[in-house]
Amino acid sequence: MINTDWEAQYQAKDTPWDKGEASPGLADWLATQPHATRGTVLVPGCGLGYDVRAWAVAGFSATGLDIAPSAVERAQAAGASERTEFRLGDFLADEPSAPFDWVFEHTCFCAIQPARRDDYLRALLRWLKPGGHYLAVNYFIPDTDGPPFGVDREEIWARFSPHFELLEEWTPRSYPNRTGLERMFLWQRRE
Repeated sequence: MINTDWEAQYQAKDTPWDKGEASPGLADWLATQPHATRGTVLVPGCGLGYDVRAWAVAGFSATGLDIAPSAVERAQAAGASERTEFRLGDFLADEPSAPFDWVFEHTCFCAIQPARRDDYLRALLRWLKPGGHYLAVNYFIPDTDGPPFGVDREEIWARFSPHFELLEEWTPRSYPNRTGLERMFLWQRRE
């Protein structure tokens, strides 16, 4: 079990979730999407910002949001561009200044307490424009003593399908310790 004091984890450099690179599934997806509509993208729980930078390199205006000040500071120090921004904030509680065209998350949903998953859905609906796209890498594990906390396809479908149209789902290339355990979903928010 990982301590959920994310700031303490970053200060102690005890971040086993940090793989030092963008999500392999995201990198592969971006490489195959030269015609995807560019726009703004939010990456909640961005950590050190690898996924944010991958979106920016692909031509999106990418914002990383994290609750841990040390993560945001380190993400900013690792390099930003005119297409990247890193913000300190709480995805579940904060109000966006403007909604985004895209929200991407890599195992953020499974990192929060299961009792807050309804809060996650409400937050997603606040941060994402109607008609916007939600791309998620979900980590399918049965664990109940996380984080990460267990989730499966049935729960993902039950929570998101009332508000989103599922455009595609697939098993992505993953980090070696997660091979076959991750599933990517591309959703579009209903208008």
